[in-house]
Amino acid sequence: MPELPEVETVRKTLVHLVRGKKIREVKVLWPKMIKEPDDAVRFGHMLVGQEILEIGRRGKFLLFYTNDYCLVSHLRMEGKYGLFQKEDPINKHTHVFFYFDDGTELRYQDVRKFGTLHLYKKGKELASKSLASLGPEPFDESFTLSLLKERLSKTNRAIKAVLLDQTVVVGLGNIYVDEALFRAGIHPERIAKSLMEEELKKLQQEIVLTLQEAVDKGGSTIRSYVNSQGQIGMFQLELFVYGRKGESCKKCGHIIEKSVVAGRGTHTCPICQPRP
Repeated sequence: MPELPEVETVRKTLVHLVRGKKIREVKVLWPKMIKEPDDAVRFGHMLVGQEILEIGRRGKFLLFYTNDYCLVSHLRMEGKYGLFQKEDPINKHTHVFFYFDDGTELRYQDVRKFGTLHLYKKGKELASKSLASLGPEPFDESFTLSLLKERLSKTNRAIKAVLLDQTVVVGLGNIYVDEALFRAGIHPERIAKSLMEEELKKLQQEIVLTLQEAVDKGGSTIRSYVNSQGQIGMFQLELFVYGRKGESCKKCGHIIEKSVVAGRGTHTCPICQPRP
């Protein structure tokens, strides 16, 4: 699933590709993707004549702002957007078409059809069920050490499970939780409330630094991720533990191990991240 760096990279490329374009028509081939309103035809009619003014992001959600609406898009496992000419061949996994008045088309493709689209009146999106429960953005001033300490002090869950919880802090998934915990020297099975002040400080710093480095590198190309211009991310070359089972730790030389924590495949170095 694309995490914050990948979604942010998609956002940036979409701004370049579609900002300022006016929607002439919308065609939905898989209506189940449209969650709000619950009528795909009405969804399309509402967007006709709307201009894409800006594209934002909240956690792993893309926010397309038009004159009157905010289109909230979650890519889920393998959703992706691309800008095409009308004569370009159509991928069989293309499920939603946004036709622009300049003749180009924004196409949404999704192999597994897990992605979702919600359309809200502009200004109502952050109070919606999709976004209202989300925690702070890692790059926002609200993501402070004191906030992290307060959120972690109340739970007996493993630290990895807590960081995957989007109500605690948004944007982290399996890749960047493993990487941030490695960089902070914290084992993913540590009970969250057992972390000491200095460990929390290091963790908060590494979450921000890891995500920023990944954004700067265009995200990590794991499995099928590409941005909206078909370009792969490069942060996978910087990974310390994720996907490196059986390889040598870049810091100490010990073999990277893989286990299951919080129901997710988890990569650790047993020397750099001692077990609790």
